[in-house]
Amino acid sequence: MTVFKGIYPALVTPSDASGGVNIPALEALVDYLLGKGIDGLYIGGTTGEGIFMSAAERQTLAEVVLHRINGRVPVIVHVAAVAFADAKALALHAAAHGANGIASIMPPMYNSAASVVAYYRALAAATPDLPFFSYILNPHLDPVTVMRELQSVPNLTGAKYTGPNMYEMRQIMDMNQGKWVMFSGMDEQCVYAAMMGVDGAIGSTLNVMPGVYRAIREAVKQGDLQAAQTLQLRANRVTAAMIDVGFGGALRETLRMIGIDCGEPRLPSLPLSAEAKAALRRNLDAAGFAELAAL
Repeated sequence: MTVFKGIYPALVTPSDASGGVNIPALEALVDYLLGKGIDGLYIGGTTGEGIFMSAAERQTLAEVVLHRINGRVPVIVHVAAVAFADAKALALHAAAHGANGIASIMPPMYNSAASVVAYYRALAAATPDLPFFSYILNPHLDPVTVMRELQSVPNLTGAKYTGPNMYEMRQIMDMNQGKWVMFSGMDEQCVYAAMMGVDGAIGSTLNVMPGVYRAIREAVKQGDLQAAQTLQLRANRVTAAMIDVGFGGALRETLRMIGIDCGEPRLPSLPLSAEAKAALRRNLDAAGFAELAAL
């Protein structure tokens, strides 16, 4: 039985000059993160630009990552699509290629709790033997209501909660007799989610500085909340520098700084200008990024 716990980078999907999946860069990024001691990977999600890729590209992504990982850490494949048939096909593909779990956002244009619940039930049923995670990222719907309605889904294993509302997150954690796995998805709130007892963290900046988030969680575990808070504030300076110039492009430029060229982001994210790249590098240096990346 797979144990889902710890630090899971929301993997960037490297792109080549034509906008397709850059397989050598993808393999290099996976190898780099394994060398950093990650506990698992979350692929094809928001950071991985899954919903902006073709189904064939998403299948390539899953195949390459799962082959490269080769069972060394768990891999959760994000399979959401607006067209349910695509989501189901991606879920079946992930299961056939050895994924440890699948996940799905509350898909765009599903604007009622009832429609999201129906979608989740059908998607989970497509691969009944595979752990299923909801990805809570929709400010227009009440996730507590959605998750409450899903308690009878046998393979619903938990959720990725991307938001700052720790009270709301804890309500979901306490459902299903406290048996669900909860990942926090907001890097800037990792310390507070750890204090609330989440099982792990899934996030974008874990691609470039996973060690700092492990250190945050370990400090919380040891009861050193001051150290955990200090590390969180340092990490947040890096995150803020990236947000200031455009996060999608900044994440890829930051990966270049550690030696992995993942190309440019896919639309609707935009590449950074030369001036923005220079400003980002200055601000990352000022924020002590190199030290955090080395952890």
